[in-house]
Amino acid sequence: MSSRWRLALVVIARDEAPRIGRLLASAAPWVDDTLVLDTGSRDDTAAIARAAGARVEHFAWCDDFAAARNAALDAAGADWHLVLDADEWVSEGGAQLAALRGTAPEFVGALRIVEHGAGSGGSDWISRVLPGRVRYAGRVHEQPQHALQVRRLALTIGHDGYAAERMAVKRGRNRALLEAELARRPGDAYLWYQLGKDHAVYDEHAEAAAAFEQAQARRAAVPWRFDLAARQLFSLKRLARHAQALALAERLLPECAESPDFFFALGDLMLDWAAHEPEHGAERLAVAQQAWQQALAIGERPDQIGAVPGRGSWLAAHNLAVVLEGLGDAAGAAALRSRYPVTSDATAVPASSRIGLRPHGVEPTAL
Repeated sequence: MSSRWRLALVVIARDEAPRIGRLLASAAPWVDDTLVLDTGSRDDTAAIARAAGARVEHFAWCDDFAAARNAALDAAGADWHLVLDADEWVSEGGAQLAALRGTAPEFVGALRIVEHGAGSGGSDWISRVLPGRVRYAGRVHEQPQHALQVRRLALTIGHDGYAAERMAVKRGRNRALLEAELARRPGDAYLWYQLGKDHAVYDEHAEAAAAFEQAQARRAAVPWRFDLAARQLFSLKRLARHAQALALAERLLPECAESPDFFFALGDLMLDWAAHEPEHGAERLAVAQQAWQQALAIGERPDQIGAVPGRGSWLAAHNLAVVLEGLGDAAGAAALRSRYPVTSDATAVPASSRIGLRPHGVEPTAL
């Protein structure tokens, strides 16, 4: 048996000329081969990829991401496949990839995807290092099909594909494909979750809340349940459906007890409810404080899907400090800020949530 296994970067791309060079350069030191499947570019995507040393094949787009992924995997034909998109790049931990050359392809590797730019701050763990035989299913938000162990690798992938102009393109494309898939698989909780996220990032919160409700009703103990809960609370808050949101939070509390994002979202909800009904402000503000204190007690949990940096540290502490200052406790506020100083992750918080000395709210992160 060979003691060295071949690793290939596998990319599907269309009209990605401004971005694809960055991806290919970031992965080049760690892979043996690069396969770019062009699905109909009208720009220089293919030429840039070839100039970077990639092998370029072409595919007629058929509104099916799994079909395109699988065609690219077939063309790559490696022992290990690193599956990335053109708006992603290898940020940290490339040596983990190099180590795969001496590792039998008997598991699936999950990578941490960290958002940059618009909608930044969140992160996901996604299976993107695949043994050569693994293939995808699903025309949108496609998933690798396998029964192998999934291992989290110490590898971070950056992603910045959610600038306004890029979101406008994805809005029409992904929405139509999601709805088509749901017509075929209406019981799929993950598709409802993704549809809710798609609506939420465009501030369509009535539709988002309805989709998230469908996801909650159909899901099991999925790894994205904490992100679903925080997003659902946010959409209900934006709709001023506070009582419904609180009932949901009470129901989800036992299984979300280790999620700082859940408690941060609960505090945000109660603060908004207090502002809407000042006659009950004191009691609701007290619950908000308790929720943010619990987020601090849990601490940061970057291992959880959708976790936003700061919700278990300086973001929750900032909100508590603002409330304490409003109550006349300047010393308590100063102590919190001293213990939880704003970190470099501060730039990852959407600017719309950083206005003056107002508490930070829950903002929808990108898909």
